[in-house]
Amino acid sequence: MLSGHPRPVVTTTRADLAQVLARPSDAPLRRRAVVMTMGALHAGHLELVREARRLADEVVVTIFVNPLQFGPGEDLDSYPRTLDADVALLASVGVDVVFAPTLDEMYPDGRPIVSVTAGRIGTVLEGASRPGHFDGVLTVVLKLLHLTAPDVAVFGEKDAQQLLAVRRLVHDLDVPVTIHGVPIVRDDDGLALSSRNAYLSAEERSRALALSSSLAAGRDAALRGAQADEVLETARGMLGAAEGVDVDYLVLVDPATVDDVPPDHTGPALLLVAARVGTTRLIDTMAVELDGAVSDSAGTGRTGTGRSGADGPATTASTTTQHRTTGGTP
Repeated sequence: MLSGHPRPVVTTTRADLAQVLARPSDAPLRRRAVVMTMGALHAGHLELVREARRLADEVVVTIFVNPLQFGPGEDLDSYPRTLDADVALLASVGVDVVFAPTLDEMYPDGRPIVSVTAGRIGTVLEGASRPGHFDGVLTVVLKLLHLTAPDVAVFGEKDAQQLLAVRRLVHDLDVPVTIHGVPIVRDDDGLALSSRNAYLSAEERSRALALSSSLAAGRDAALRGAQADEVLETARGMLGAAEGVDVDYLVLVDPATVDDVPPDHTGPALLLVAARVGTTRLIDTMAVELDGAVSDSAGTGRTGTGRSGADGPATTASTTTQHRTTGGTP
């Protein structure tokens, strides 16, 4: 037991999970939240769990390294797997149930014949760089939503394109769950927390700070009243000058569609970046406001508190307004 919380019930099979979730409860209107992870948990995951605990009476965390979302040459085999340490961390924040299935348990017949396609969202940015990635993400997300039957599913906003894809999934396929976004958690130096940060050497980690610094420069330009093209030019100029950073993309997009915003765009937008530092591929996201007005949705760049802004990225389609599948666009 850590921090006064009991150890979560750890299940590894669908049958055991169903049995645990069917236990009688003293709360007749008990709400359940799920947080889906691939393990190697860090403070960013724990922030998702704390938000899930705020939203629901029962919190389920899934831990599964999903092969469907890894492409050829990616780090499936080397992805960190630290189940015992993860369960200990989850006990410290009051998780009720952990579902940590094996590969055979999740995909008993091997690669599924029927799967989910992300459509257009899966062909741009991360989808273009990692073909099939979002199809694999959405397939496992839908399976886990069925298996855990939550009222709300909590996702981090760092993976902005993933969050949009999941929202479209539940909206377009009428999945009865609320999708809730949580702002990015950053280290004190501004680096967005990620399980892949463990791959970085000390020198590479220092170089990786160029991602968040370039996004912050673009955000600050927007706060000074810069137009979309200047915001993008500012961010790209800073990142392009960084040594040891191989940029995949740095774009300024509509938070509801991930389409590039036009030069005359006003209102909220997202700066998205993907780059490789050493052998590690990293992504980051920062919200900007393109009308020149200082607002919470543009972010404050605070570190230490773990949030990129009061509302975080994609406020028009994430934390501020929640949508169930019965109404609204995710």
